[in-house]
Amino acid sequence: MKKTVDVSIPLGPVHPCWKEPVRIKCETAGERVLRTEVELGYMKKGIERIMRGRPWQEVMFLAERVCGICSVVHNMVFIETMEEISAITVPPRAAYLRVIANELDRIASHLIANFSYCYTIEHETLAMYILNTRETVLDNLERLTGSRINTAYMIPGGVRFDLLPEDAAAMLADLAKVEEEMKRHVRIFETGPLIALRSRGIGVMTREEAVLAHTVGPTARASGVPDCDLRLRHPTYQALGFKQVTRTEGDNFARIMVRFQEVFQSIDLIRRCIETLPEGPIRGGGFCKAGETSYSGEAPRGELTYYVKTDEYGRVVDIAIRTPSIMNIEACAHSMIKDVTSIADVTSTFISSDPCIACNER
Repeated sequence: MKKTVDVSIPLGPVHPCWKEPVRIKCETAGERVLRTEVELGYMKKGIERIMRGRPWQEVMFLAERVCGICSVVHNMVFIETMEEISAITVPPRAAYLRVIANELDRIASHLIANFSYCYTIEHETLAMYILNTRETVLDNLERLTGSRINTAYMIPGGVRFDLLPEDAAAMLADLAKVEEEMKRHVRIFETGPLIALRSRGIGVMTREEAVLAHTVGPTARASGVPDCDLRLRHPTYQALGFKQVTRTEGDNFARIMVRFQEVFQSIDLIRRCIETLPEGPIRGGGFCKAGETSYSGEAPRGELTYYVKTDEYGRVVDIAIRTPSIMNIEACAHSMIKDVTSIADVTSTFISSDPCIACNER
């Protein structure tokens, strides 16, 4: 029997709460949303096509521009893919410096995701507090790499710059400040009655639904999916004693709280890296060779996979990128938004999954 639809409501592609253009078509019965469809295609960039036939030195810079918010991990995963093809080893000091850069980038990404959510549910005060804290994090990313966004920090066999002792001390001081500010932000989020009304029990996705939709990253971990953080399999993170953050509620509140918890975890990882930073070189050398492989790393939004094929000169013959938002946006449309009790919750639920349209439409 055909369902009765009272009205079809389009949200976007231009929406004050969207960071990027996307359209969500909602079919409703009264206020209840029966089903949704996400419509992409408003900002196609064609970066994968541009990468083909170019030397790895150029592709490295293009990879960062797939997504400006998580540019460091795109640089890192592409470089580690090239290292796997070419059997290039990384000195221990460089491996720890990579973790510092990656975790600073993760903090910055999680903070802008949670800023967007708070702004969407109209808690603008907390949103501005979070965005201000993010500035300190970006300042430290610049202290390490020389840039706040597109850093080009990783190269095959190592990193570009070392961390000086005075910069390490300044970074630790700033991280202590960020940690104190984050405790206040989390306390506001956990105890705010407005936030609870707009977040708890809204956009619920069960563990079974998350697994079925191949959901990744904090979105999956908020629904209790075990062992889905690829940092568990990365040798440097294993040496640092990394453990996955997991919650079980599967709602908007849980997804934001997982990101808050991972911010504290990232701060702890950076501290451990600085305190136990090995002595030695930051570059091991090596040449990029012909080969073909697929390699995955844990981006702030989840599993990021690069398939790369190169020739004997280090040119990228073929490349394909699978970003985490591909799976998460589909899971959001078919599991989280479905059957929400108010059209007003569609926007906040969509933002809670931290969608990246730039990644999707690379």
